[in-house]
Parts: sequence; structure tokens; C-alpha cells
Amino acid sequence: MPASATKPLRVAVLADSDTRWKWGTLTAKRVAPRDIRLDGYLLRGRATPTARQLGEVGVRADSLREVTAAGFLRAMREEPYDVLVLALVGGGVQAMLHGLRRVWEDRPDRPVVVTGYVGVVYEKLTDGLLLRHGADLVLANSRQDAERFRAVYEGVGADAGAVTEVALPFLGGEPHTGGHEPYTVVFAAQPSVPETRTDRTYLLDRLVRHARLHPEHEVLLKLRSRPGEHTTHIEELPYQKLARGLDLPANLRLVYGHMGEVLDRTDLLVTVSSTAALEALHRRVPTAVLTDLGVREALGNHHFTGSGCLASWDQLDAGHRPVPDPRWLTRQGVAADGSYATAFDTARARIADLLDAPGGLPPLAPYYTPVTAPGYLPGVLARHHLAPDGTPLPGAPDAGREPGPVRRIVRRTARGAYRHGVQRVAPVIRRMGEL
Repeated sequence: MPASATKPLRVAVLADSDTRWKWGTLTAKRVAPRDIRLDGYLLRGRATPTARQLGEVGVRADSLREVTAAGFLRAMREEPYDVLVLALVGGGVQAMLHGLRRVWEDRPDRPVVVTGYVGVVYEKLTDGLLLRHGADLVLANSRQDAERFRAVYEGVGADAGAVTEVALPFLGGEPHTGGHEPYTVVFAAQPSVPETRTDRTYLLDRLVRHARLHPEHEVLLKLRSRPGEHTTHIEELPYQKLARGLDLPANLRLVYGHMGEVLDRTDLLVTVSSTAALEALHRRVPTAVLTDLGVREALGNHHFTGSGCLASWDQLDAGHRPVPDPRWLTRQGVAADGSYATAFDTARARIADLLDAPGGLPPLAPYYTPVTAPGYLPGVLARHHLAPDGTPLPGAPDAGREPGPVRRIVRRTARGAYRHGVQRVAPVIRRMGEL
């Protein structure tokens, strides 16, 4: 066997938030045909994860650095990677695909490019998918998603061959076997759902009420980020701020940490529509998706229709525990039946075949081009300081040089100002507009 077939694969992951970093690195480990050396790149932006967030995610890379789009493209020109995972929002994936096409235009030995979604796809399905088209593998986290993805691509005349069914890479952990002492109820908060102060205050009040009704239970509010940090989605009204000044019962606590570790002690997981629900269902933890604010696309809980998990706080207060529908679980790739171990076999085999392709791989071919989307594509690329042909624009931020102390201070100040605007100024302006 040649040494090239036994040495570790060189894999790069480019991510733009803590959640996508977690998805990207775990996906890389799941789909790689053999051992890997993993280099991480964090795309500089509003949601670039902090050291605390990276530590909480609990996944490690052999190297990790922050880059701009131009700096990342330079690294991809210079470094001989085998596989690249793009763990970005759709517009970021599209920009990198065009930039990489240009960077690798004379390289038949380019890396295999993989992308996909962090969790449940409940909005902007067509928009997000077409922005991801052009990668060698577009991962679908369930059979249902794979069917929807192929239908979208085929419906616009795009090649659907890249769609590959897998599962969420962060499922796992020991299955729930019975009640803990004390019985523990966890509400998994989300940064952007629901959006309004009224709705978020309502959910917090109901959580407090549940804790008072059941003083024998431990009730945990699982938070995603601390004030001033950003995740994949912007959080204007953190629950910890809404909880200030409230007389919280002694059995209700606000907690951070790795979701898997929290699920280790959870007897009932409650959420509006968080991917944490799928993590819990995979481990057979009783799971409730709230209907109090309606079952609506804007909330994402419409994804759980047919699951058997929809319930209201009134029902939970009275002791109801939802029972999931096994057919729904199977179509969602939750794989509570034990088949999760084989969920990534197809992706691994496809990557192995692409790595062994005679003569290397053809150029990346996104659906969007200056011909198919002349009024849309240039704006998508410009947001990442790329020209319509994928080359960095003049004056594009350059990550080829490490920022000096002054630049680091300016950047931290700018991020702080942005987050202050999101969490404090914007809500005030919105309320003034409602007067």
C-alpha cells in the first residue's frame, strides 16, 4: 500500500461562528476516510467565536487561526490540503467557492470541498441551497433533507449529484434510562427564536412558574452565550438580562456549558425549536417542542409537526411527557435505533473515491455565475471583498499579516460597539418606531 494512502489526510475547516466550528470539525472527523490532521480557520466577522466559546464547544484542531476571506484564499493556494469543509452561512460558502475556483484554476489536485447545514433547515431552503451549490459534497442531515435538497437542485436545472445523506455530527452520548435525582427539566434557549421581548419574557415567566409548581425538580435555563458574545444568530435580548431583578426560585438556575454534558443529567428537554431537541431525541430523553407561541415557520417549530413532541407549558406543568413518533425520527436522521454508526459511510466512500479520481478533480462549478445571476452574485461576493471573478478586491482586508496591538484593540472596540448596537441601541430604536 502506498504511503500516501496511509498517512493522515490534511483537512481544513473554515467556520464563521462557534456552532459552525463545532459542526465543521465534527463533520470533518466523521466523513474522513482515515486519520486526519485538522487545521482550523475562523473567518473574521461579527460572530467570530471567543476563546470561552471555543472551549465550551469542546472540539480541538491541530492548528487554529483567524483569517479574512483574502487571507484564507491565500492559505488555500499555498497549503496542500486533501479535504476542505466550509462551515459558513450560505453567502460565505458561495463567496469561497468562487474564490477557490479562481485560486485552484490551474490545480487538478485540488482538495475535496464539503459543506452543509448546522442543523434543522426550516427557512430560506432554496436560497441557502443554491448558495452552497458547487461544493463536491452538500451534506443533508436526514433522509427528508436529502430529498428536499435534490428536488431544489433538479428544479432549477442544477446538478444534484453532490447531495449526500448523513446525520448531525454531534449526536451521541449515553441514552436516557430513567429519572435522575433530582428530576431535571432543561429549557434550551435560542439566540433569535422567539425574537420579541414580550415572547421571550413570556417563556421566562413560564419557566419560573414551572419551577415554583415543582419545587422537587431542578430546573435549568441552558444559555448559548454570555452578553457581548455572538453565536450563529444575533441575540438582542439575552435571557440572563431579562432575568435580572426577578425573584428566581431556588430550584431554577441559569447554566452554560456543553449541551452533551447538560443532557447527561436531563429528564425533560424543553425548547421552541432548537437543534438540542434532536440531540435529546437521539438519546431518548423526553423532549417537548413548545406550542405556546403557535406552530409557525418564523419559530421553526413547524419542523416538528408529526414528531409527537409538540406540547404547551400548561400540559408540561400538568405532568404530560411527549412520546416521539418513531417513523418521524427515522426520516430526521435521529437514529435512536442504533443506525447512527453507519450514517456517514456513504460520505466517507464518496470522499475516498474523489481523492483517488484519476487526473484529479474538475474545477468547482457553482450554479450561480455572472451569467445565471448577474444581479445577485456580485453583491454576495462583494460582502466578502471579492470581485465577480472571485479575486480579492483592491483594499480587501488582508490576513497575511498578523495584526499589531493597535489593530487588535481597534478590532475589539469595533466588535464591542457592534454588539452594543445589536443588544441595546437597536431594540430601543425598534420600540420607538412602534410608538
